[in-house]
Amino acid sequence: MPPSLPAAAAAALAVAASSTIGCCQAFAPALHYPDNRWACSPTRELTRDGAPPTALQSTSIDDEIKDALRIVDLPLELAAFEYLERNDWLAAYDIFEDAPREVTMFKCWAADHGVQHVDSFKLVEEQKGKEVYAATNADIPAGQPVLFVPEHLILSSNKAMAELRSGEMTDSEQYVISKGGESQYRQWYLMLKILSEIQKGRDSPWYAWLNSLPRYYQNAPAMTDFCLQCLPPLMRKQAEEEREICRRLSKDTIDPVPFLSQDLKIHPRDYTKWAYQIVYTRAVETADGDLKIVPMADYFNHGSDYTEIEPYYDEAGNYYAYTTYDVPAGQPLRISYADPRNPGHLLARYGFFEENSPASYCKLLPPVVNQDMLDLGFSHDRMLFYRSGEVSDEVWDILLYLHLSSTNIDEQQELMRATREGDFNSKLALHEKYYAATSAALLEHVDGILYEIDKVITKSDAHPTYIKNEHRRLPLIHRHNIFVRETFQNVRNRYSSEW
Repeated sequence: MPPSLPAAAAAALAVAASSTIGCCQAFAPALHYPDNRWACSPTRELTRDGAPPTALQSTSIDDEIKDALRIVDLPLELAAFEYLERNDWLAAYDIFEDAPREVTMFKCWAADHGVQHVDSFKLVEEQKGKEVYAATNADIPAGQPVLFVPEHLILSSNKAMAELRSGEMTDSEQYVISKGGESQYRQWYLMLKILSEIQKGRDSPWYAWLNSLPRYYQNAPAMTDFCLQCLPPLMRKQAEEEREICRRLSKDTIDPVPFLSQDLKIHPRDYTKWAYQIVYTRAVETADGDLKIVPMADYFNHGSDYTEIEPYYDEAGNYYAYTTYDVPAGQPLRISYADPRNPGHLLARYGFFEENSPASYCKLLPPVVNQDMLDLGFSHDRMLFYRSGEVSDEVWDILLYLHLSSTNIDEQQELMRATREGDFNSKLALHEKYYAATSAALLEHVDGILYEIDKVITKSDAHPTYIKNEHRRLPLIHRHNIFVRETFQNVRNRYSSEW
């Protein structure tokens, strides 16, 4: 809480926040829609209608706060009430990492506002509600729609920019550019939309959805500095890049925004970081470049081996989810967040490790990557070590190119000619000629990575009690490191036997 709020008031707010009435009996939020606020009308459109749907009507939070203050026998000082009445959102959200997620309330809200799904569609809660995902409890045939979300519930960067961008935002935008965040404009405006809704507290039409979202994350921005030290070098680099994006869009970029309150900007619970996490872990880019967050559809988990769900938007912008195959009962319903062959990116951005990932980036980092190397296929999604121990062709091409750069420039140029002209036989002849050198370079690289991984595994296991209490993401990092080590060991076992 900001310094001007007495400590006892914070406890009172916690009492007030736990009291909810309204839709779906005891599970709905205590909503209050003043005449000049956005409301969800009974026609399921966002309008300037002063009255909320009948199912969502309830008392104002103001009375609950005052009652809570009386319960703790706090003097009803005018200054304290002015602060609380100005900041109803303080009682609306608890973003402490272990705060409960109001999933039942969210399901009621979704049903009230036009979200439709097949009867077998369920939200499954695990790990005491920290993990929530969509699944089916009955067989669903291929090609069947399982979920519909109306357009007016979908948050998007295009809509956020149309609503929030104005002449008053010039200084804020220039500040973002000065911080190197121009490429994150769309994410930033979507963050501002999220923050503007958080600021409305229970008056936000999206309150029930927001209050169902995670507070606990395991991605790079949520990691401690010690966690970063327990990552292999390339993975650490990816994590640091993600943290840098978060820093660019931090509180500093929010300070000049005119429509956000100062109380939200200075709140010790970092609502800006929570908005960042929501956008970067739940927004999906569409073909037109828009970033969309679709309530309820954002509960589809990631699938690395295959996916059960294919999304579709109709001409009106409504969202549909269709099954991609005959889905059996008990199966999670999943989409693809990113390339499954780059588990490091999934961990750094989304905060999970997919054990079914078929491959991992080979971690080869030349001092300089030139156009020739790009033409040969140098990229994180093509330079792969597979779980089977196999190595992608692009890895061999880069190893050969690097070897020839210091031994035979003419044959290096011949390699590039063969690659660009599709001359497979000439390229194969070069690989056979220099296989002893490239395979030796491969094993040297693998041994170096195994050495680094063993060091970070030892580091993360050094103080288990301290780690459990202070660095809660380390068990996930440890699983990732073990996966990478096993993959690299499989490569070593496969090719060391040839020597």
